[in-house]
Amino acid sequence: MERRKFITTAVAASALPLSCVAGSQALANNQPTAEKELYEIRTYEIKFRGNQQLLIDYLKDALKPAMMRAGANHFMILEEVAKGGPKKIYTLISYPTAAIYLQAQNLNGDAAYVTASATYNAHTKAIYNRYESWLLNAFDGFPKMEAAPADVVFEMRTYESGNDDALRRKIKMFNDEEVPIFRDAGLLPVFFGEMIAGPYRPCLTYMIYTKDMEASGQGWQNFLNHPDWKRIVGLPEYANTISTIRNVFLKQVS
Repeated sequence: MERRKFITTAVAASALPLSCVAGSQALANNQPTAEKELYEIRTYEIKFRGNQQLLIDYLKDALKPAMMRAGANHFMILEEVAKGGPKKIYTLISYPTAAIYLQAQNLNGDAAYVTASATYNAHTKAIYNRYESWLLNAFDGFPKMEAAPADVVFEMRTYESGNDDALRRKIKMFNDEEVPIFRDAGLLPVFFGEMIAGPYRPCLTYMIYTKDMEASGQGWQNFLNHPDWKRIVGLPEYANTISTIRNVFLKQVS
């Protein structure tokens, strides 16, 4: 029986990135760790006439406080800036370690959460068509999420790569070269992460913010004209690293 338990534990640990496992071990030993964060992005596609406000109230008043009590570093609730199409609500949650991420997936032992989510759970009509969840591992060059003001426009971008090596080279480009260019251009970073569970793999996802849409357009112009970007964009080591770009503009739900 003990051998079976050991094998089960080992298999579960192997499913997580090595940096995450190390973070879990350090947490278990009560040792400080400087490991990279994990990011979970949840996307709720609201049903036609679904009670969107009930979902938002649940996220704000029940789930967010419970996640923070469980040890999450950040919890943001966002919606798309552009109108049209099915309404979507996003949450962005950062976790300091894999152990905290796993712990936060079951909150039924949190009495305050159970009480705060009672109205939401009693609602019998579906609000959304399930939700999609992505899990990302922070970049070496940007290991922690940075807080942003409330009243700004966020842009979340996903870069798909044709293979794992192309993704590795694109992540290296971010780590070694690109992050300072974003800051200089006025495209202020929130996080950068490699997707380790979710769609579009192999890919990376990151988020930046500006004051408004006009500032976003100017920021990208600044980026493309930046001398360091012009220096690196044609380097052979970074060639053919992106096959598809997906982006969405978001704002925080008030």
